[in-house]
Amino acid sequence: MSKQIAKLLLEWYQTSSRPLPWRQNRDPYRVWISEVMLQQTTVAAVLPYYERFLSRFPTVNTLAAAKVESVLELWSGLGYYTRARNLHAAAKEIACSGFPQSYQKLSLLPGFGPYISRAVSSIAFDEPVAAVDGNLIRVLSRIFGLRAKFWTTAGRNELQDVGDEIMKSGSSSVLNQALMDLGSDVCAKQNPRCNLCPVFKICIANKKQLQNEIPLSKPRKKSEIWEWNPEIVKNGGKILLQQNKTLPFLKNQWLFPGIGKRLAKRPKNFGYKHVIMHYEIFVTPNNTNKKHKFKEPGPKLRWVKINELPRLSPFSILNKSL
Repeated sequence: MSKQIAKLLLEWYQTSSRPLPWRQNRDPYRVWISEVMLQQTTVAAVLPYYERFLSRFPTVNTLAAAKVESVLELWSGLGYYTRARNLHAAAKEIACSGFPQSYQKLSLLPGFGPYISRAVSSIAFDEPVAAVDGNLIRVLSRIFGLRAKFWTTAGRNELQDVGDEIMKSGSSSVLNQALMDLGSDVCAKQNPRCNLCPVFKICIANKKQLQNEIPLSKPRKKSEIWEWNPEIVKNGGKILLQQNKTLPFLKNQWLFPGIGKRLAKRPKNFGYKHVIMHYEIFVTPNNTNKKHKFKEPGPKLRWVKINELPRLSPFSILNKSL
């Protein structure tokens, strides 16, 4: 069945592939940048960022040589800023040692998790491994009629094994991208267009009309309610930042100093609400010039020019507090 699926996918992809800029060649750097940007972000949103990023940092060496603040500034608006920091850290290692060509070696680099490692190694270097993301989870689950709990190790491994078998029957670079396009354009989460699917005749979910039941739905993570009272401390044209070591959101990022705590219920009085992943954050900024209550800048405190704040800490939760 895997060989038949591969054959049908390869034929379909020749006429139905999406003309995306990172598919112009198999440059591992371009593939890597696109895949990192596409995590938790739509293709339409990524396109302008990708073009600007490649224009500013056209090679892994230019990215490695840049200051992390410059990378964060260009990343501003994409969110999940740890991705940008990991990009910069990994670029430094790749610039020194070269681009690893297997997912095992890639996984040793900062930010290269199971998906990114396999996506880069398969698309750029044709390593026969499946890049199992949300699209592939949905497509593979439906084709094979699997009710895999993909959020568990056992369920993920089951889908990985099924996907890897398909990759043995053709170019994994093409097959992975075909499965991605199929999941994005045809095998949608709601109202899949099965009549346009190249494998609909052998798809178990289609035969048994299980499209609305497969894949299984991942249990939602319960929201956490937090209160944060940042201190807006200014000194001339500078503002004080503190490296976040206590709050569960934006860990290790430079934020305004202040106290945060988890609440049992939503507060009635607050300045504004901000949401990061499953965290509901109720923020009440305190504008003060009592800079002397803080110690002199050290490892976890720093003064920065106010006009440089968007470049150093491009987080909307900070902009809202000013």
